[in-house]
Amino acid sequence: SSRFTVPNYWADPASGVAYSLQVQIPQTKTTSLEDVKNVPVSAGAGKSVLLRNVATLTPGTAVGQYERYNMARVVSITANIHGADLGSVLREISALAEVSDKQTWPAKTRVDLRGQVVPLQQLHDGFRSGLLIAIAVIFLMLMANFQSLRLALVVVSTVPAVIAGVVLTLWATGTTLNIQSGMGAIMAVGVAVANAILLVTYAERARMAGGEANAAALDGARSRLRPILMTSCAMIAGMIPLALGLGEGGDQTAPLGRAVVGGLAAATLATLLILPAVFAIVQAGKHRRSVSLDPDDPQNVKAQP
Repeated sequence: SSRFTVPNYWADPASGVAYSLQVQIPQTKTTSLEDVKNVPVSAGAGKSVLLRNVATLTPGTAVGQYERYNMARVVSITANIHGADLGSVLREISALAEVSDKQTWPAKTRVDLRGQVVPLQQLHDGFRSGLLIAIAVIFLMLMANFQSLRLALVVVSTVPAVIAGVVLTLWATGTTLNIQSGMGAIMAVGVAVANAILLVTYAERARMAGGEANAAALDGARSRLRPILMTSCAMIAGMIPLALGLGEGGDQTAPLGRAVVGGLAAATLATLLILPAVFAIVQAGKHRRSVSLDPDDPQNVKAQP
């Protein structure tokens, strides 16, 4: 078309609006190389000749579309990743980009991964940051609540069990780490820490009443066994239908349920079996004086020698 060579415009004298005028051969008349050779071209003085008489036409290849991004030339390579998760494909593509011979590339050439790769990387960064921030905030709140660094560390010691349970469950079920499983992991951390706070609070109360650390830990686990099991079992039972992925679109939310079930199951076992031992070790031989600054508190530090 003439629009790609010498653009022509016609201004309407009545409205002053300019219209683009284009000369174009119908696509139905250029279906073969012979049709293109028979295109008439102007020879001047009102005469025309066939294109075959003034040019040589041979088949060839050319770029069908030039792409640019921020004024820079771009060559887009796309692929269908059906049957594979985006994370594994991303690792393979990154490995290929690293081992390729960059010396044969044109100057100032670089490889950028776009599409769904950017949201996936943002998801991973946000998940790690969100999980670390959640643990840090919980730790600071525990220190303010117990007024003890040791007890805060005892409660937070259940978090590795949650993460291990989530990873093991996702691996066993063939589930990838995505936004749903990340949300499930953070939910499992919250419930597990709540159960740990419950046990540690009662164990520390029994120790402050005069019991030894070992006996106080056993007493706290024994007295809080039923509430912890009720909370965990109710949460797990509610997440099992979600983890099975039943119903339309269930596969999209199944990772959340699987992460909660696996993380909370491992955290419950750790809370009832390992946490009392950690409490007994950390609090063994620790004084029973209150850390309160209230002068009216009978267990104030200044009230006892």
